[in-house]
Amino acid sequence: MPIQVTLPTAFTRHTGGKKTFNSGAENLPGLLSDIDQTFPALGTQIKDEQGQLRRFVNIYVNDEDIRFLGGETYAFQDGDEVMLIPSIAGGR
Repeated sequence: MPIQVTLPTAFTRHTGGKKTFNSGAENLPGLLSDIDQTFPALGTQIKDEQGQLRRFVNIYVNDEDIRFLGGETYAFQDGDEVMLIPSIAGGR
């Protein structure tokens, strides 16, 4: 049951330039584990010292915020498109 994960340019420096990859993860914890195995440098950027997703990283599944789909308990479906998006702050 592969899902496609898309990363913004800001994260690709931690993936050797890869913007997309497939994962067989069943849920968000599984995806984070996959990222740790495949792209350890990215894992340290998106997770804190306790292994939790950092607050500034948003996860979208098929353009829907995963928090509204059940968060960590959401079961990925075959063909889901998952995006990791860092929050951007600043301005006046």
